[in-house]
Amino acid sequence: MSYNQTLWKEIKEVVNPKILAKNNRFKKWEYGYNSDYDFIVISKTGKIGQIIEIQNLRIALPATDEPFKRSKNKAEQYWQKFEYPKELQKIKTRFDWEEYSIDFKEKWYDYIDQEFKRREQGYWFYNNNIPTYITGTHYMYLQWSKIDIGAPDFREANRLFFIFWEACKADTRCYGMCYLKNRRSGFSFMSSAELVNQATISSDSRFGILSKTGADAKKMFTDKVVPISVNYPFFFKPIQDGMDRPKTELAYRVPASKLTRRKLESNEQLRELDGLDTTIDWKNTGDNSYDGEKLKLLAHDESGKWERPDNILNNWRVTKTTLRLGSRIVGKCMMGSTSNALDKGGDNFKKLYYNSDVTKRNRNGQTSSGLYSLFIPMEWNYEGFMDSHGSPVFIRKENPVKGVDGFKITTGVIEHWENEVEGLKSDQDGLNEYYRQFPRTEQHAFRDETKDSLFNLAKIYEQIDYNAELNNSASVTQGNFMWENGIKDSRVNFIPNNNGRFFISWAPNSRMQNNIIIKNGLKYPGNDHVGAFGCDSYDISGTVDGRGSKGALHGLTKFSMEDAPPNHFFLEYIARPETAEIFFEDVLMACVFYGMPILCENNKPRLLYYLKRRGYRGFSINRPDKIWNKLSTTEKEIGGIPNSSEDIKQAHAAAIESYINDYVGILEDGYGNMYHQKTLEDWSQFNINNRTKHDATISSGLAIMACNKNRYKPTATRNILPMKIGIKRYDNKGFTSKIIK
Repeated sequence: MSYNQTLWKEIKEVVNPKILAKNNRFKKWEYGYNSDYDFIVISKTGKIGQIIEIQNLRIALPATDEPFKRSKNKAEQYWQKFEYPKELQKIKTRFDWEEYSIDFKEKWYDYIDQEFKRREQGYWFYNNNIPTYITGTHYMYLQWSKIDIGAPDFREANRLFFIFWEACKADTRCYGMCYLKNRRSGFSFMSSAELVNQATISSDSRFGILSKTGADAKKMFTDKVVPISVNYPFFFKPIQDGMDRPKTELAYRVPASKLTRRKLESNEQLRELDGLDTTIDWKNTGDNSYDGEKLKLLAHDESGKWERPDNILNNWRVTKTTLRLGSRIVGKCMMGSTSNALDKGGDNFKKLYYNSDVTKRNRNGQTSSGLYSLFIPMEWNYEGFMDSHGSPVFIRKENPVKGVDGFKITTGVIEHWENEVEGLKSDQDGLNEYYRQFPRTEQHAFRDETKDSLFNLAKIYEQIDYNAELNNSASVTQGNFMWENGIKDSRVNFIPNNNGRFFISWAPNSRMQNNIIIKNGLKYPGNDHVGAFGCDSYDISGTVDGRGSKGALHGLTKFSMEDAPPNHFFLEYIARPETAEIFFEDVLMACVFYGMPILCENNKPRLLYYLKRRGYRGFSINRPDKIWNKLSTTEKEIGGIPNSSEDIKQAHAAAIESYINDYVGILEDGYGNMYHQKTLEDWSQFNINNRTKHDATISSGLAIMACNKNRYKPTATRNILPMKIGIKRYDNKGFTSKIIK
């Protein structure tokens, strides 16, 4: 077994070495976003070194600066918290410090200055013989924050988390981070530590806490924020007002002085004290929490678990305004959570997370949400599988590995996770809950419950997991179709392209490609008996919001004797090109290349008219539920099937349901060969009462119906009536026969 990490990578040759050296020499690199090189400088020394990329965000780290080496032995080089000098432990406040002699203070000035420098600039140390940088925030978390187990462990995952967070703080385009995490990854303590760290150096500022309920926010405040503040060394601790362990607000400001009888009689002058006038508090959960206030930092915990009537999307729209003044961002949000099931708050968090993709920005350089999304897979941050250097033990080693907690690690976290998954295969809801708590992919994190789905979610997820294990890129090829030599209505070729709009898992042999039959001057598909396409089209190139639904095309084979895999979805296309005409041409080229017909919804008829004008009316399938004489004039002209009929909607959903049960997930002879993950995910979320968002489901269902047209053929009603043929019956009893009436 092997494991290839994809959480981060080093980016080389971004800056010309000569320019890099010159700017470092004159300390010209400014903290913040550098538009010339499209990276974010988190160095506060004016010098940069390694440039890394975490979830598509490029970050320039500080230049290496004399890393601390704990030992000459490589194995003994790891993070270790420095002992707080006993002489200083006795000092609880700045007032106590002022009572000491000048000689005593002189002895500790350098130590205190060094701690402030590390807090500001970060810290370098050798870890397993590798110079390792941690941000100032991370240093404060490791060195000076008290958590439930005492001092926090150093974890490589948390190092990358804090580097990403520092980039969010440095980037003036960014409102903060949206962190999709696994359970017990330390986010609540890390965000609490950052609240205290920032609040104790900020004046006239407000810091807030939100969670899935008000009780959870209060618990985070009393059990995490307050203890961290209380345990800060005196030289980092501002003057505090009120109780030592408050329940609702932690105030760093000048406390009210008591006017005692002695002071009044002696006319003693009260010394003026400087305070920060900064507070940390929490709010009850609600859409309008902190509305109208200005925040320097908001810790947004458990944001993927806001259940109705509370809505994280509505809350963020309000909260976002508390972090800005006009167009200027003056505060940041540290948001993190695992995800609930979709109908229990997970769907809104999912939307917020994907709206925070740093690769999708508006013209102001901001993501749709203003946040930057970060996902750290569970194998990076799973308790019990961290070695003494804070690195995950991904796979089993020949010899046991010493863990950061002192225990021996005898297996790898991947194997452990797979064993847990295997044990839950018979309990699909239990398995999905485990996936959400300990996700290895974003898809795992947003797994839904199987109870209320229209389709068999258990089989869909079985197929999704199988595809992931199979390394789906080996089964699916991405690319585009193109007319040979650019000549339309000639031959079509498939060109592999990593940016292509088509994903195919089977292509016909050369004999079957471009198989077109000419009848009476019209073009018909030559491989009609092999398979068919389904398409969910659109008519308008642009939309008001710039998004709109996407065009979708799916190809499915039938059960045939040809050289083709039976009942196999071989093509997936879910895209919205710049113009509708590009989409129409893409669809046409796919039909020509495979030589197969297509069933489209005819309520958006531009695609069907496009096919007719180009001479391909013979490729458009007529609605299979009516005979020719019952078709409307338009349906006879261009073909297609309407989506307004309730009968069609039910037949469409039933077609997908049947296909999933027969050909998806675990089958009698192995797994299904449905390799298109986007379609599987769309099936898993399909809502028959809101079909417009599910382009892939509409398209794939039409492909299934197109391949099974005979199931929908109307049957003539037979009324059997008695026929009089003139033969009478007689009663021959007695001497005279009588007609029986």
